[in-house]
Amino acid sequence: MAKWKLAKGTTWRMKLEGAHPSHGKVVEIPERMRGRMGGAGTMVIPRPLDIDAMVRGLRKARVVTLSGLRERLAADSGVDRACPLTTGIFMRFVAEAAEEDRRAGKKRITPYWRVVLDDGSMNGKFPGGVGAQAAKLRAEGIRLVRGRGKKGPVVEGIGNRERGRLAGAKARRG
Repeated sequence: MAKWKLAKGTTWRMKLEGAHPSHGKVVEIPERMRGRMGGAGTMVIPRPLDIDAMVRGLRKARVVTLSGLRERLAADSGVDRACPLTTGIFMRFVAEAAEEDRRAGKKRITPYWRVVLDDGSMNGKFPGGVGAQAAKLRAEGIRLVRGRGKKGPVVEGIGNRERGRLAGAKARRG
């Protein structure tokens, strides 16, 4: 995993809270993206703080897939889809800012570890990697099972087939 290097004097919190003209903007789904996004329609470029607020709303022992998060962002914005690229990037901002907050002594931080990939696997781009996310989920009672092949642990009961239905649902506790 490549480490992102911030410009000197920049924090993840600053990146999370920084305004940009395209954040919150609704656009037509570009033609080159229509195949993997299910066709034409509208797409929101989410605001990083909207993602942070949504993740803060996840209660203990609940997980959401990245696709589930995008579906909720799109529904809240009244559009067909949320941009998968910026949602993933901004989710990283959320996670890194939460860890900055933890290092600063804050007790309540955004529970970014409750967001898993669409197949239920851990996000290796989060602080501490797959192992740290898995440990945090296990500490909350989330049951993880062995992934296929070299894949790390996955949340039991979440897979591509059930993605939409289980997004935000209570995971099986072990």
